[in-house]
Amino acid sequence: MPKIGLLSDSHGRAATTRRGVDVLLKQGAEVLIHLGDVGTVEVIDALCVEKPNSEDQIESHLVFGNTDWDIDSLAEYADDLDVAVDHPVGRLQLGDGKDLVFCHGHESKPMQQALADGAKYLCHGHTHAQADDRQGSTRVINPGALFRASVYSVAVLDTATDQLVFFEVEAV
Repeated sequence: MPKIGLLSDSHGRAATTRRGVDVLLKQGAEVLIHLGDVGTVEVIDALCVEKPNSEDQIESHLVFGNTDWDIDSLAEYADDLDVAVDHPVGRLQLGDGKDLVFCHGHESKPMQQALADGAKYLCHGHTHAQADDRQGSTRVINPGALFRASVYSVAVLDTATDQLVFFEVEAV
């Protein structure tokens, strides 16, 4: 099971997003998930990085948020770069029947459905605040934000050990 790099709420801040991605890669993230409010194609560009010591692109996913207005154009751009658009809800199978569900978090229905389904992890953005809570059997995680937050942050979830670590990202 991979280490998942989580980031959210870039709101078009591509340089800060790139710094966040760099932090995630240095911490061993094998998959990147942007949890919405992408804002611009330049933020999508920041998700297109090679695996360390490889020419292969790291697996990247995104969902859109409530401030992503031109979803069709952003989705087409992401698709051209092999960034998976899982909007409005994404799901990664972790094995043993466990899964990680992700959405932006501005709509309650996808969140409630993930909880009702008993997802192992539910990752979301939207609030611009770090969170690591448990609701029933589901661990609910928000990595924080890369814009409009007192501290910009990302997070790495090690799905093999269930360890979650938040990392501060310096704004550009």
